[in-house]
This record gives sequence, structure tokens and C-alpha cells, in this order.
Amino acid sequence: MLISDKSKNTIDACRFCWMCRHICPIGNVTGQERNTARGRALSLSMVERGVELSFDIMENVYECALCGACTNDCATGFDPVEFTKAVRLEGALNGKTPEYINTLIDNIEVTGNPYGIKGIGIELKAEIGSLSESADVLFFLGVDARVKSPKSAINAIKLLKKAGVEFTVLTNEPDSGYFMDTLLGKAEETRQIMKNTAEILKNYKTVVAYDPADAKVFLREYKEWGIDVGANVKTFTSYLNELIKDGKLKPKKSNKTVVFQDPALLARDLEEIQEAREILNACVNTKEMLLFGKETVWAGSILMNEYLPKVMTLTAQARWKNALSTGADALVTASVSEYEILSKEKPENIELLSIEEIVLGGLE
Repeated sequence: MLISDKSKNTIDACRFCWMCRHICPIGNVTGQERNTARGRALSLSMVERGVELSFDIMENVYECALCGACTNDCATGFDPVEFTKAVRLEGALNGKTPEYINTLIDNIEVTGNPYGIKGIGIELKAEIGSLSESADVLFFLGVDARVKSPKSAINAIKLLKKAGVEFTVLTNEPDSGYFMDTLLGKAEETRQIMKNTAEILKNYKTVVAYDPADAKVFLREYKEWGIDVGANVKTFTSYLNELIKDGKLKPKKSNKTVVFQDPALLARDLEEIQEAREILNACVNTKEMLLFGKETVWAGSILMNEYLPKVMTLTAQARWKNALSTGADALVTASVSEYEILSKEKPENIELLSIEEIVLGGLE
């Protein structure tokens, strides 16, 4: 395979090591060794030694959540996520990408999102239309919020309005490049999407990324590509925390007790852990689940639900089990993708709330 020596060395190291197998969210719910970093490395090491890069091996490469739990847990500093993304690109260059992944990629090229959805809902369009067309602050909603979770997007916009923020949202918002980076890795198509989006972001002083996926891409992947955003990029949670600290939002604290589902993209990739907890502590009482912060357990994604729905169901159910064990009244998320997957499996005796719903509730 024409992948970097670093990726090849990681594959060789991981195939002998079992140390992170207990923290793989996919491996834990499927019970299959192939879904662990070691299992994936073992099959790819055989490809390096002459075995065909088969359809089954490439399918396995796309069964990885890229959540980084294995990388975070590795005592020797290896990064299985890196070689997984490298092989995705290698597969694409050699016509080995599974057809269901090709469909998602084709959808991005035609509609701007992997789901093939054209346009946004009437209510969200009206909410965006109520905003000024020009402002120093751009609120970047992201693909998942716009086409899969418009209710979340509308609530987030309403919250910023209540804070008196002068901001705008683009009606024809571009893709950050997150999905192409996830599905293809460092391909030219990925770079071009990012460059085009960066040119738009440069028109603003501050860009607030609602989705942790977009924040991670803006703050990390763009830098790796040498793409200048120009604007000051902030996560929605860090920006919301600033608004509360500055007194622009003054929620009243209730007796509700919640646990927070750390998005891996925030807690691990961006090392942001405290901001959401400070927001919640201003509104409610908090507990912690088993494995939180940088050790968080990924709870599923809308994108992977397109081709691994049964596994996403099991993943969400496993995280709900962790939440229920705390005895909390609600599970709170700061990820649109995890919110939507968790909502499909929500038990009857616990609430699911987004972080903006918690703050909005404290303002009423």
C-alpha cells in the first residue's frame, strides 16, 4: 500500500498489541475482534505482505468510528486513526471503496451533504431569514444540524438571539470538509472543499462552530493543510460559556441532575472538557458517567447510521446504560450527531437534552 512509513509502522505495532481493545465502542458492542485497532491492523499487515486489499478488509476499515479512544489510550503514542484514514484514501485511489461509501461521496458532490438531501426545512430557513445578512459573527451550523436536526439548529439560533448577539447564518452554508475528510481522508477533493469554505469564513471576524465536527476541522485539519481561515474560530460550547460568564445569558439553576456526554471531537481532538460543565453547573446539578472527558465513550453518528444502523443502535444503547447507572434525570449532549442517534434509543425514565435546551430552560 502507498501509505506513509509512519502508518505502516503503526500497523505493525498495533497488530501485536491488545491494550486498547477494551475501549473501542464498536468492538465492545459487536463483540468482534475485527472491530478493534488490533484486528484492523492485523488484516492490513497482511495486505502489506501481499494479501489482496479485499472488499471485506475495506468494509472493516469503514467500520471504525475514528473516535480516537484507541489513540488516547495508547501508552506508546501510536495513532490507529491515522492509518485507518490513510487506507481509506488508498482504497479510493485503487477503486476499492465500498459502493455504499461511494454513494455518500457522490451525494456530497451533488447536494453538499452525504445524505442526498436537497435544501433545508421551511422553519429553519425562516429562522435564518430573520437574521441580519451581514455581521462580524458567523454562526456555522454544519451539515447535520441543517439537514438532519433542524430543531437543534433553531434552538441554538434562538439562544444566541436571547443573548443579544449580532450574528448571521448563511442560507447556503458550505460544507466544512468534515465528511470528505472522514470518508476519503487527505484527498484533493477534501482540500478543495476546505479551501473554498475558508475563503467564505475570511469575511468574518468570529466563526462560532455549532457542531464539534466542524470546529475540529477548522481548528486542526485546515492547519494541517496550510489553509488559513482568517477568522477567530470558537466552539459553540466555549462561546456559550463566555456569554454566561459575561452576564449576557443569566440562567436560573434548577434542581435537575444531569450527566454530560462528552463529544470525542471536543474532549479528545480539541481538548475541551470544562466549558460544557461550567455551562451545566450554571443551570443544573451534574454527575459524571463511567468514562468521561478525554476518556469519553463515543455514542454513535448520523453518518455511520447510513451504513451501520444496527451497530449505531447498539452503541447508543450501551451509552444509555452508562447514563442510567448514574441515576441522573437527563443526559445532555453537545453533538448534533450523537443527539440524533441517542434519541432513537432513549429509555422512558430519563430525558435527552441538548446543551442549548438546558440553557433555554433556565432562561424561561
